[in-house]
Amino acid sequence: MSLVVVKLGGAVAEDAAEMVLALALEHDVCVVHGAGPQITAEMERFGIEVCFVGGRRVTSEAGLAVVRSSFAAVNRAVCAAIGPRALPMFGDEVGLHAAHVGPLGFVGDPLPSRPPAIVEAVRDGRIPVVAPLAVGPLNVNADEAAAALAVGLEADRIVFVTDVPGLLVGDAVAPEIAVGDAVRLLDDGELEGGIVPKLRAAVSAARNGVDAVIGDTAVVA
Repeated sequence: MSLVVVKLGGAVAEDAAEMVLALALEHDVCVVHGAGPQITAEMERFGIEVCFVGGRRVTSEAGLAVVRSSFAAVNRAVCAAIGPRALPMFGDEVGLHAAHVGPLGFVGDPLPSRPPAIVEAVRDGRIPVVAPLAVGPLNVNADEAAAALAVGLEADRIVFVTDVPGLLVGDAVAPEIAVGDAVRLLDDGELEGGIVPKLRAAVSAARNGVDAVIGDTAVVA
């Protein structure tokens, strides 16, 4: 069967279980989830500064502990919502690799990876549910982690599930955007917020032969 990587934003993670199970009727599926809202709330609760640079969260040692605990909570909830086929995994434990970005603390740029544990789980009909920490451990952007896994696993498609309908161009959702146009929008600074790392990740996946979709917007190589 074809392999689909599904990236779930932290705000929609539990609600997307039905969609994941529907995909799993016809495809092998690997899920990567975020936990952005949960991490921010917990960092604020513990008095840890919340700071982003280029869509990546500056992560101190204390912040890394919050990141892990927040990922663990979301991972449990997503696995419970999906049911018995779900298999919880942490990227740093199964072999998601990243290049360390020292100025941001315990942060990495994820690299295309093919963790044997994920391959084996998919082969056995399970649905890996991956928390996006990389070996180090390093905190990595969940969108970029999903794209790196999609490329490394040679997935057929990556689907970014989010609380927005897709890429807004003007007042309308674009049904598709070419990689070149997407890069121009990113380079010109015409976009802001969570769509930026999603579009970057989708561009990376599309350039490496993986069909990429953000909501209702296809990113076409």
